[in-house]
Amino acid sequence: MSIALCLNLAVLTTAYAQDGDAIDEMFSKLAAPEGEGWRIAETDILREWSKSGSAAMDMLLQRGEGALDIGDPESAIGHLTALTDHAPDFAAGWQARAAAFAMLGQTGPAIEDLRRALQLEPRHFVALTQLGALLEEMGDTHRALAAYRASLKIHPYQQEALDAVARLERETSGTRI
Repeated sequence: MSIALCLNLAVLTTAYAQDGDAIDEMFSKLAAPEGEGWRIAETDILREWSKSGSAAMDMLLQRGEGALDIGDPESAIGHLTALTDHAPDFAAGWQARAAAFAMLGQTGPAIEDLRRALQLEPRHFVALTQLGALLEEMGDTHRALAAYRASLKIHPYQQEALDAVARLERETSGTRI
C-alpha cells in the first residue's frame, strides 16, 4: 500500500469505529474546541489503544516501549516483532515498532509499519504524526503536510503536529520580493 493510500485511509476516519460508541465519544471529546476535556480524551484513547486483550501481548508492548524509552531500539524491535507476529491486528504494536525502526534510521520498515497501524486504526493520530515526521525527514514536504493535517483533523491539539504544519507552511510559502 502506498503512502498516498495510507493517508487516504486516515481521511476516512469518520466512518470507522474501533471499539464502538465509547471510543467514538472519546474521539468527539478529543476534537472538541471548548475546555480541556481533550486532554482526558487523549489519555483515555492512548490507554485503550495500549490494550490488546491479552496480558502477554500487553507485556510485550510495555517491554518494547520501555526499551524505546531507554534508547534501545534493537531490543524494542525484538519485543515488538514478537507482538506483531502474535497479535497482527493490534495497531499499537505496529506503531511502536515503527518508532523503533525510525530510531535506527530504517525509514522503509518504519513507513510500512505505520501503514499497517493506520490500516488497522485510521484515526491513529500518533502514527499519522510519526508518518509526517518521516516524510519530512525524507524531504517530501507536501505529503508530510498532508499527514500532519490528517492527524490534526483527528486531534487538533497535538503541539508537534501544529508546530510542523506551521514550519512547513512557512517553508513552502517562501518569501516574496
